Amino acid sequence: MSAELLSILALIAMFVVATIFPVNLGALALVGAFLVGTLAAGMETDAILDAFPGSLFVILVGVTLLFAIATNNGTVDWLVRAAVHLVRGRLAAIPLVVFVISALLTAVGAPAPAVAAILAPIAFGFAADYRIHPMLIGLMVAHGTQAGAFSPISVLGGIVNGVTSEANLPGNNLVLFLSSFAFNAAAAVAVFFVFGGRHLVGRDALRPAAPGNSPSGGAAPGNGTSRTAAAGSGAPSEEPAPASAPPPASAPSPAATASAARGGTATATGDGGEGTTATVPGGGGGVATEAASGTATGGGLRLTPHQALTLTGILALCLAVLAFKLDVGLTAVTVAVVLMLTSPKSNKGAVEKVAWPTVLLICGVVTYVGVLQEIGTVDYVGSAVAAIGIPLLVALLICYVGGVVSAFASTVGILGALVPLAVPLLSQGTLGPIAMIAALSVSSAIVDVSPFSTTGALLVANVRGMQRDDFYRRLLAYGGVIVLVGPLAAWAVLVVPGWLG
Repeated sequence: MSAELLSILALIAMFVVATIFPVNLGALALVGAFLVGTLAAGMETDAILDAFPGSLFVILVGVTLLFAIATNNGTVDWLVRAAVHLVRGRLAAIPLVVFVISALLTAVGAPAPAVAAILAPIAFGFAADYRIHPMLIGLMVAHGTQAGAFSPISVLGGIVNGVTSEANLPGNNLVLFLSSFAFNAAAAVAVFFVFGGRHLVGRDALRPAAPGNSPSGGAAPGNGTSRTAAAGSGAPSEEPAPASAPPPASAPSPAATASAARGGTATATGDGGEGTTATVPGGGGGVATEAASGTATGGGLRLTPHQALTLTGILALCLAVLAFKLDVGLTAVTVAVVLMLTSPKSNKGAVEKVAWPTVLLICGVVTYVGVLQEIGTVDYVGSAVAAIGIPLLVALLICYVGGVVSAFASTVGILGALVPLAVPLLSQGTLGPIAMIAALSVSSAIVDVSPFSTTGALLVANVRGMQRDDFYRRLLAYGGVIVLVGPLAAWAVLVVPGWLG
């Protein structure tokens, strides 16, 4: 059996084992990379370790650490309230705003992972507070980043146009950009209705949400709940999501009052960023925590000094990444360390909130896929597809190769490999090269909602309002649907009409 075929069977086996047994798939993937690489492909250990995504590791750790600090000191809550005031309390407008901002930033040249790293924690904070389904807000970020990803001045747009030019194929910047935008916008519309967007119409964030107004009619974990935990259970509370005008600092918050009524410990944080704890006799033993901010306890949109410094750090991250093209992970770690040094006590425990299981999962799988690319598995599959000889069928299969592989690996790398692979097919003149390249680009990029892509991994790492494992499973299922439907839709809409004409 060839090393290429063995590596594919090993990947399938890993998913089966991780589904049946409580073993982190990332750990299995690292073992698979080691065994397949050394025993089947004769790779050196250094070559296997070179496939480890060091940049992605730093991004995941740096961003989740920074926003753990921002959550601890109430900065994320302040940003949520500012967003509420910006849209005048209309919750249904928030997903649209998130999508448009994400698309705009990538269209002007920001890398999609950088945009997701900056926007996802803020968007999830809003979703958790106002009972918006986490899948809805997360996918708006993901599809928004891909909607603008193929503008002429974007990273992916520049790469595809460059590869097309080198292959002496005709190109059309506008068709490429509009194709990606249209498919991702269509996906965003579907996501809006599937994940409870219609329940947001008519809801006003300036009033507390009634328990029946959540997407499923209650505050279930999968529907974006408030941040209050029910005493003694760890389940989300049925308390209303916070309004934009919370109670004064001297009074306990609704969450704290609810916890106290059941018995347990209630913690509220005042303007100084330090928590005060009151223990109330009773049998519940639960803990309810209201996130800190000077304005969470009154005072409009007033910032504490440390919140102001944190917000400055987030803005500095945006500027450094978007304007000066600095690495998002290293910049996020730098900002996080500065904030930890300025207020060590209030930022205690932030490192423990980094999504370490997610980091292992994503980095392990990406390492294995890197080994697959190194031993030639991707080229092996692509060449087998191209040898079929039926142009329309080959076009569909190439789109699927791009979609499936890109769901686990770098979209940039896949596009750089598959566009030249399609050149012999396009040179026959039976398929329109502009439409085919657009279809291949859409197929390879729209699947970046997968939890194994950088953008998807950032969503899993920063999710709030839903258990991370539950969100990961739902995102994996959604990613599977997109992998199945996306390439087929791109092929049917872009390639088939040109072939028939």
